[in-house]
Amino acid sequence: MVAGTYRPERCGTAHYVQRLRHALDERGVSSFVLTAREAARASEDPGVRGAVRGWGTLDLPALVVAVAGLVRKVGADAVHIQHAASTYGFKRSVFFLPPLLRAAGCRVPLVTTVHEYGWWEWEPRGVPKGALEAVKTWGQRRGRWDREDGFLLTGSDALITTNSHAKAAITSRLPFLAPRLYRVPLGANVEVAPVERDEARAALRSRYGWPLDAPVIAFFGFLHPVKGIETLLEAHKKLLAKRPGARLLLVGGVESLALGEEANWYWNELRALIRALGLEGTVAMTGYVPGDEASRLLSGADVGALPFNEGVTLKSGSLLTLFAHGLPVAATRSDPPEPNLVDGELVWLVERRDASGLAIALLGLLADVSERVRLGDVGRAYTRNLSWSSIAERHVEVYESVLEKGAKVPAGTGAVLALPSKATANADSLRNLGGGSTKD
Repeated sequence: MVAGTYRPERCGTAHYVQRLRHALDERGVSSFVLTAREAARASEDPGVRGAVRGWGTLDLPALVVAVAGLVRKVGADAVHIQHAASTYGFKRSVFFLPPLLRAAGCRVPLVTTVHEYGWWEWEPRGVPKGALEAVKTWGQRRGRWDREDGFLLTGSDALITTNSHAKAAITSRLPFLAPRLYRVPLGANVEVAPVERDEARAALRSRYGWPLDAPVIAFFGFLHPVKGIETLLEAHKKLLAKRPGARLLLVGGVESLALGEEANWYWNELRALIRALGLEGTVAMTGYVPGDEASRLLSGADVGALPFNEGVTLKSGSLLTLFAHGLPVAATRSDPPEPNLVDGELVWLVERRDASGLAIALLGLLADVSERVRLGDVGRAYTRNLSWSSIAERHVEVYESVLEKGAKVPAGTGAVLALPSKATANADSLRNLGGGSTKD
């Protein structure tokens, strides 16, 4: 797998890749990750290797050599690129990987997971916009490249999306890629810890010195300016006028790759806002906590709140985690709307940056026990079908599909994933592809 970074504690996409690899490993599918050297040095995983200093154009030759070299060395079955523009620092070298790997003699199937799509384009300095637009349009109409991700999508044998927005944007813009496109929804970020609800409630309130009967609203995820934390704090201030015993728990750290050196600054900004709003004693910020600890905290809360500035969709691992813990959720409406998030069915939706509307929704959920129970049950049922085991199985199906289609590719090309042997008609072809051995 090629990944822009591999710092799971600081990046949602990296955390996704880590969870996927563990789930694949349980199914007998071994994997290596090629990432930036700095991220590899921070990892204790022997399967993570540093390939490049960064993701700029000058790093491209080293990237091609590293991928092709590991392909030959481990003799596996496929190269899987995990792409979210932000994880590559919005650099473009990975866009040229498919054709350059082919030129280097690497013929194994390429799979790309598109974590985000439809909102960012390459606009190099010094190039007239009219000429650039003409080139983008010409190549895209002919299936040569894509205006957003260069050769990455058009050069892949299979595409995986984690959300309906990305899938809709790709099929609209590149309809000829529809037969290669698979949607594999996300799973929850953390497993639900085995703890009784009453025990978790008591432990949470004891931890922060809150009354045992205090209703607790929980936010889960990285603390970042786009997450609407300021709106949530303002809503909590309004909510306290009606429910003075309510408490707000912010579960998550600020140490994300997106914030970088500004993390400490943002943490202090939130603390200052809490003081300015007079919320000290009613708000707690956990900072980064391990998954089991985060789960126990969420199991002790009553309501979830996700006031993202751009709205919440089902590609949010934070939302799915709240669902998995049986928390009813008040969240902000996305634009365009998430088709599978209908107000009142899975969540209560409010307008973005609307502190008053959010406060009203949270008050309504706190006051309606039966609605909280209903939403909690619906959320659990929704995530029950999104286990990491099922996500891994879906990936194996995609890998086997592209391997079947490429079974006639000449041997000697290897790959970065080693699939387990399967009782399929072309098992021998899969086993011998590139001279690599499968894992029993």
